[in-house]
Amino acid sequence: MTTRRWQLAHGRSLDLGQKAVVVGILNVTPDSFSDGGLFIEPDKAVEQARRMVEEGAAVIDVGGESTRPGFAPITAEEEQARVLPVIAALAASGEALISVDTYREDTAWRAVAAGAHIVNDVWGLQREPGIARVAAETGAGLIIMHTGRERQKLPDVIEDQFLFLRKSLEIARASGVAAGQIVLDPGFGFAKETAEENLDLMARFSELQALGFPLMAGTSRKRFIGGVTGREPAERGVGTAATSVILRLKGADLFRVHDVAINVDALAVTDAMLARETELPPGH
Repeated sequence: MTTRRWQLAHGRSLDLGQKAVVVGILNVTPDSFSDGGLFIEPDKAVEQARRMVEEGAAVIDVGGESTRPGFAPITAEEEQARVLPVIAALAASGEALISVDTYREDTAWRAVAAGAHIVNDVWGLQREPGIARVAAETGAGLIIMHTGRERQKLPDVIEDQFLFLRKSLEIARASGVAAGQIVLDPGFGFAKETAEENLDLMARFSELQALGFPLMAGTSRKRFIGGVTGREPAERGVGTAATSVILRLKGADLFRVHDVAINVDALAVTDAMLARETELPPGH
């Protein structure tokens, strides 16, 4: 795989391509679908972040508002009260790269000022386009996610990805975001209404490489994995790791997960096989 350098805030960068990058999910929320309330206290959140770093996470993605189906929106002030102390504490320790999971421009500004290196927008710049200005002016990495919420989707799962993400990319370009700052996320589970729709997206994931940007997979503990395995959210780590392996083989660069250790191991084996594959002579 080709190595691409992802440009981040505060003079940092991350090489993508040769090795899978694991992003640990840190929900400082009371109502996230599988770990709500577990890390709402800043001390517990920082402890969990350090645990994920020890297990191999290169990035910690800190979110203060649940994005599960049927989530209850909160104010920007409440979101910031949850995430900013955790981001500041993690930045002071310097143990990992930090991403803030927000669609609010004001929260993004404050999070980067507190030490975040990456902004992860689940509305793909189409709820608050000013998120793009934050990335352009701070140099932050920008994760642009596809969503089907609050709009009519195209029937073809990949055509809808292209339609939505190309609009998002135009917003980013118009705001001055450099191509090297951008990662795309197809948004598994975000208004993908059935298990089949998510599985179709996974089966055709490699087609998204035509957009020309690194790709992040966010399948962790999602409902479609439960539909296949019959397991509750907290028990979907193995199913998630299986999707990580499949999506790595189809070109994903980053993997946003709750269960870091099992995904790190699964992806290490996948990367070892991919490296070996390139070394084998033709015909073997």
